[in-house]
Amino acid sequence: MKKIVAFAGSNSKTSINKQLAEYAANLVDDAEISILDLNDYELPLYGIDYELEHGIPENAHLFLGEIQSADGIVLSLAEHNGAYATVFKNIFDWMSRIDGKLWSNKPMLLMATSPGARGGATVLEVAKGRFPFMGGNIVAEFSLPSFGDNFSNGQITNTTLNNDLKAQVAALKDAL
Repeated sequence: MKKIVAFAGSNSKTSINKQLAEYAANLVDDAEISILDLNDYELPLYGIDYELEHGIPENAHLFLGEIQSADGIVLSLAEHNGAYATVFKNIFDWMSRIDGKLWSNKPMLLMATSPGARGGATVLEVAKGRFPFMGGNIVAEFSLPSFGDNFSNGQITNTTLNNDLKAQVAALKDAL
């Protein structure tokens, strides 16, 4: 059985991106799903001085271990001012200090959602430009616009968007 890790690039306790990641991951049949929460991996703000004085924190090693032990990744990025949320950028930076190819070439479904009509499209573009240099194997992508209008009771309510996501999940499954 394949192992999928799913998480949001957010530390909000009510993260809409976590809701989307969990929904998408659970569409993968015959897989062990592990939902990660960045709140469980608190880290100091990355800085070279901190690293030289204290080393790399255990939580960075633990999170990277989850990525490396998986067969596939479902990631939904929160967009803050057109870029990654600080908490995601921080764990991303810490992991890159352990392994520059931190995504380990694992097949990835990369997603984003937001309350707005662009659905996190800008952060998706940022990630698609950066992740391949870091061992990212993005095999599928999805943007859910207007989260409040298109997601309810743990699922996508817009049939067209839901079918689009299912097609992207199928591409992930094919790559596993």
